[in-house]
Amino acid sequence: MSPRSCLRSLRLLVFAVFSAAASNWLYLAKLSSVGSISEEETCEKLKGLIQRQVQMCKRNLEVMDSVRRGAQLAIEECQYQFRNRRWNCSTLDSLPVFGKVVTQGTREAAFVYAISSAGVAFAVTRACSSGELEKCGCDRTVHGVSPQGFQWSGCSDNIAYGVAFSQSFVDVRERSKGASSSRALMNLHNNEAGRKVGHALKEKFDGATEVEPRRVGSSRALVPRNAQFKPHTDEDLVYLEPSPDFCEQDMRSGVLGTRGRTCNKTSKAIDGCELLCCGRGFHTVQVELAERCSCKFHWCCFVKCRQCQRLVELHTCR
Repeated sequence: MSPRSCLRSLRLLVFAVFSAAASNWLYLAKLSSVGSISEEETCEKLKGLIQRQVQMCKRNLEVMDSVRRGAQLAIEECQYQFRNRRWNCSTLDSLPVFGKVVTQGTREAAFVYAISSAGVAFAVTRACSSGELEKCGCDRTVHGVSPQGFQWSGCSDNIAYGVAFSQSFVDVRERSKGASSSRALMNLHNNEAGRKVGHALKEKFDGATEVEPRRVGSSRALVPRNAQFKPHTDEDLVYLEPSPDFCEQDMRSGVLGTRGRTCNKTSKAIDGCELLCCGRGFHTVQVELAERCSCKFHWCCFVKCRQCQRLVELHTCR
């Protein structure tokens, strides 16, 4: 291997380690059995946090349960949105939570970073509005005058606090490195996009822009790799590398493959057996499904049903 190739391999290795560690805080989602994060000593024991996040934890103990809820929401939403795709947001009980998929600069990694930062912003905002947090509460900037001349004010979700805390906690690793690498720029961009368009991220995933770093003036910026594409906006997702096809298991790349996945025999979309199984074919078995049937309402007041058995076909990828 040439010195140039060795240097490139080393850069990619450092790149992967940095990128994976940046999302390690998502391991908080696995800590539901620990109980409330209410003591500073607990912050030191939380797996996946870098030192600056540990310090933030100690200074903001009351917010940390919301951060954990945000991580859980992010994983649940990711798995729901991608339940019928080859990559379905499977998680591990180790770091990084999503496996090595997040170490690559793909659109899947872009989605993980965006949905994670959106989850924290949402959970902290919701905790603010429900009165769980003393450091924030009602957004008193929301007020106005009705057409009839009545003055009004009220409590909106304190979005500003939720977004600001998400920026401080989620972005801390990238910002501590000066945001100079292309992957740090990608992560920061997608984090911010998630906080702005969390409800539409699945559509943004499908329309994500492939970018590359270029020198713009005195700083580095991400620009579309294809000059014919229009520039991305702050609300678009961006990625640096094309995604693998996710068809076959490749543990070195963090790809679990689609063998054994349930598919839809009649669908022509990505959840259909032809696409999901990557042309390998599928197995079909008949299974007996128990379900409620012949339900009747009885006065007063309950519903009584029979238990019925129904044969259904189950299709799984070869």
